[in-house]
Amino acid sequence: MSRVVARSTLRSIARASSRNVEIRARRPTSSFRRASTRASAVEVNPSTKWEFRLLYDGGCPLCVREVEFLRAKDEGRGKLSLVDCASEGYDAKENAGIDYETAMATIHGLTPDGTVYTGVEVFKRAYDAVGIGYVYAFTKVPALLRAANAVYDVWAKYRLNVTGRGSLEEHLRARQAVLDGKACGVQSGACEE
Repeated sequence: MSRVVARSTLRSIARASSRNVEIRARRPTSSFRRASTRASAVEVNPSTKWEFRLLYDGGCPLCVREVEFLRAKDEGRGKLSLVDCASEGYDAKENAGIDYETAMATIHGLTPDGTVYTGVEVFKRAYDAVGIGYVYAFTKVPALLRAANAVYDVWAKYRLNVTGRGSLEEHLRARQAVLDGKACGVQSGACEE
């Protein structure tokens, strides 16, 4: 991928993610969807009022639409913390150690005590936090939860391509180029090395 494309990709991601985004937390987990892994990088803050933190891709139009829906349902109560893992300011240390690559590979969420979740369980907990958890009541049936996770896993694997945003590998290279200061400016075409 060219340096101009790398910078352009990251700028478009940052632009899309800058809309009403609150940066907060993250951490990877096992392939089992309801992880009980404690995240050692997270300090428990007794004054935290959010019930669940959702890590999302602010460059994904479908993800942003879902986040806007959840934000509206939260009605300013702060029960749900929404963190854009695609923003330039994303910090894995503030998010249970979940790095950009891990966060972009599949959806992640965590509780204030540092427990990390992935897959459909994230949606269930996010919807619970804003008072509409009944939407994901089907997840109480293990077979339905497994089926939903299988469908979601396929979506997560191909979502960047489906939404016309390239591949995860391209995003990783573009982000690294910017972090390394090797991306070229989109406007001038001059490299900022």
